[in-house]
Amino acid sequence: MFRWTPVATGAVIAPGERLTWPRTIGIGLQHVVAMFGATFLVPVLTGFPPSTTLLFSGVGTLLFLVITRNRLPSYLGSSFAIIAPVLAATASAGMGAALGGIVVVGVVLIVIGAVVHFAGTHWIEALMPPVVTGTIVALIGLNLAPTAKTNFEKDAITATVVLVLLILCLVLFRGLLGRLAIVTSVVLGYLLALARGEVDTAAIGKASWVGLPDFHAPSFHLSVIPMFLPVVLVLVVENIGHVKSITTMTGIDYDRRMGRALAADGLATVLAGSGGGSATTTYAENIGVMAATKVYSTAAYWVAGAAAIALSLSPKVGAVIAAIPAGVLGGVTTALYGLVGILGVHIWVSNRVDFGKPINQFTAAIPLVIGIADFTWVVGELDFGGITLGAVAALVIYHAMRLIGGWRGTVVPDNAHGVRKPVEPTDR
Repeated sequence: MFRWTPVATGAVIAPGERLTWPRTIGIGLQHVVAMFGATFLVPVLTGFPPSTTLLFSGVGTLLFLVITRNRLPSYLGSSFAIIAPVLAATASAGMGAALGGIVVVGVVLIVIGAVVHFAGTHWIEALMPPVVTGTIVALIGLNLAPTAKTNFEKDAITATVVLVLLILCLVLFRGLLGRLAIVTSVVLGYLLALARGEVDTAAIGKASWVGLPDFHAPSFHLSVIPMFLPVVLVLVVENIGHVKSITTMTGIDYDRRMGRALAADGLATVLAGSGGGSATTTYAENIGVMAATKVYSTAAYWVAGAAAIALSLSPKVGAVIAAIPAGVLGGVTTALYGLVGILGVHIWVSNRVDFGKPINQFTAAIPLVIGIADFTWVVGELDFGGITLGAVAALVIYHAMRLIGGWRGTVVPDNAHGVRKPVEPTDR
């Protein structure tokens, strides 16, 4: 499992091969840089300890490599899909309840992984066609718009500068610098906020250079668990889409490892939720690094996972990250939350969803309004928010219209003739 064929050079480095160790370490550190921006933003936005999230990100990546037999190159970073339910659960029942929801997400993902391992993914594609998955991903991102606005208004000047810097980085720089536009804009915005006296440096000065992260135990509250269930659907779509992307790039058929990948991500999420970290998911940013370098060696991911763990053992690093001011977060999340919504649209476009058909129109239209307006429904101790209600509405509306309309001959779904659309990858 832990052997790679050394190669001096090559146009493509396969998962079971590696370059010299110095070059492999260099590629691995590049993966750390690529994942770092999105991974540390999630705990900052949710109030979780950043160092703890980094620790479980690294541990989860190494665990993923072991479970997939060290042949599926992927990095497990923080999922953006978890932000909305975590914020809602923390506000209503505390951080422990949010962590309990993350643990439940992981357990369900493990079960789905086991089913996929034996039954394949066709049932998932039938349950969640592109119009449904795109809708769920879109409403999760757009549901967070009020949070971005709240942070933006706390310091509109810094937030606007960060937003402008993000756009400029995307259009001015090529290659890795272009892909690191989020990190670059946050760092520059951080320095601006520091110069304007908006950063509380007291905690940074007190933090030690070496030490263990802060750990927190989960608690389980029935009232908040429904908020997290739609996240499972997003994580399934992300994992399947990313694995299919790796198959396309390497030419290796990873379908038989799909169940292992889902279960590994689920186990990593359970561990993270059990100790105070964020839910994990396979990262498109790191897939982008592989596409650019043509190095698919899993050895580089062992380096990346070990480096993330090493960074997590510095409370000083965690304190610097935790001190990012609201203005900086407001600027970058105005773009990021909208981007999550656009990723849902990307799924529709990539799979040629025909919005001339009423079944697709209403499957998307009603859940999007429910999610954006954040409809709520309280039943006893259960509190169903906009994301949960929107996700359920997308599934119910699509399948009800498909079944009843198919019986009446009034509805023709996109895949009515047996053409199964590919599941496109989403971001966090």
